[in-house]
Amino acid sequence: MESPRQTTFTAMRDGTREDYGEIGRHSLEFVKGLPDRILTHLQILSGDTGGYAVDRLTHSLQSATRAQRDGRDDEYVVCALVHDIGDTLASTNHSQLAATILEPFVSEKNRWIVEHHGVFQGYYFFHHFDLDRNMRDRFRDHEWFRDCAEFCEKYDQNSFDPGYETLPLEAFEPALRKLFSEPRKSIYLPEEGA
Repeated sequence: MESPRQTTFTAMRDGTREDYGEIGRHSLEFVKGLPDRILTHLQILSGDTGGYAVDRLTHSLQSATRAQRDGRDDEYVVCALVHDIGDTLASTNHSQLAATILEPFVSEKNRWIVEHHGVFQGYYFFHHFDLDRNMRDRFRDHEWFRDCAEFCEKYDQNSFDPGYETLPLEAFEPALRKLFSEPRKSIYLPEEGA
């Protein structure tokens, strides 16, 4: 098997069309591995409970299991599965990291729910830290306020139950692979009508 060609430039401004064509081919192959990297990162959530009754992976699996059993579509279920994927790398803004990962692949509504679930989840515990539990109210007039509140109520705040019959990660793998193999948009291309 022939080794992939590498460019020789040391500054991007010196690259040629052929160089960037080669980089593009490498990038396409790398992007194909995204579902595997996400599955690997979800496994990293295993073992760390953060003080809760279940570990972070089990919490994520319970959220996805509850959403699936409630009849939500695959995109929503995968969002529930990865909503806390940022916990290990972005502990103080995990919601935004998860939303950024999901953005090219999901609807704007589902991305917004994931991005804001952290502050909405605070409704259930912020007051125990002398914070305003109603911080989410600053989004009260947003069209997806109720959707995010519902996500937290039905699938997030109640998914720390060691006795809940939780589906394994493998049960969600086909939907995750499908979702992360078909980007809906690129951050490099302008939106239609822009």
